[in-house]
Amino acid sequence: MRAVMMERFGAPETLCLAEVERPAAGPGEVLVRVVAAGVNPVDAKARSGALGDLFGMPPFVLGWDVSGVVEGVGAGVVGLALGDEVFGLARFPERAGAYAEYVAVPADELVHKPSRLDHAVAAGLPLAGLTAQQVLDHAGVEAGQRVLVHAAAGGVGHLAVQIAKARGAWVIGTARAEKHPFLRELGADETVDYTATPFEDVVGDVDVVLDLIGGDYGRRSLRTLRLDGTIVVLLGGDDGLVEAARVAGVRVVNHLVHPDGPGLARLVELVERGVLRVVVEQLMPLERAAEAHALIETGRVRGKIVLSVKPAAGGAR
Repeated sequence: MRAVMMERFGAPETLCLAEVERPAAGPGEVLVRVVAAGVNPVDAKARSGALGDLFGMPPFVLGWDVSGVVEGVGAGVVGLALGDEVFGLARFPERAGAYAEYVAVPADELVHKPSRLDHAVAAGLPLAGLTAQQVLDHAGVEAGQRVLVHAAAGGVGHLAVQIAKARGAWVIGTARAEKHPFLRELGADETVDYTATPFEDVVGDVDVVLDLIGGDYGRRSLRTLRLDGTIVVLLGGDDGLVEAARVAGVRVVNHLVHPDGPGLARLVELVERGVLRVVVEQLMPLERAAEAHALIETGRVRGKIVLSVKPAAGGAR
């Protein structure tokens, strides 16, 4: 089968289309013919080497977000059958290999794809949507709270804005000015252009901060939080943030997303209620994975980038 192989750590150009062995479904797994695979910032960080050997050493096939059709069912699987359309977050943070024509996925990490979602949109939901939902759960976000979302127009951010809003929170999003109309369409109550004004100078009395950027954003965000507030960071953060937060009287939650079939079903309910939508800015063919990574690394993507995986000419479906 065709797959996008990461031969070594490095620039996007290190990704290459290759012929690799097609996997088989083991016990508790299904074989999915991939129709679309989501691209996430963590994919690019894994490729660049910024995360070290968190996912092991190359060579390997990247990708964790998948949407497709069940083409094989392993022993012990119930609830899924040949021909079912499914999607999910596969194996994270173990390697999954979703940038490929086929991928074997634990059955309990997949859910049935609603007919109203096309595969591209479904592939954009799992990692970003579960990240947003899980961090909001950990922070205990509920109606009436003030929530500050950094990088609010990005993959995780644009979903976090909608999920927090669906819970009745007052949502503040940071983004460049040109993305403010987009955030307001998603339900953001306030928007801040971080390029024009330091966000900590104009935002305050916040219950929860979602720091989806890192760097100095964590410490700067402490100024926006009320006493006993919570800041959530992803994949680490400023080494001194925990101590600075303790002094400020607030809580730090460090979160790494994990596969969650029931959690994904909760996201599907929000989609079907019409209060959550995944925005796919670009749908690109599998062979343009390197270009997709270059776009992700600009930090300017609105919503998600997704790879379209079509069978090779003359290949079996």
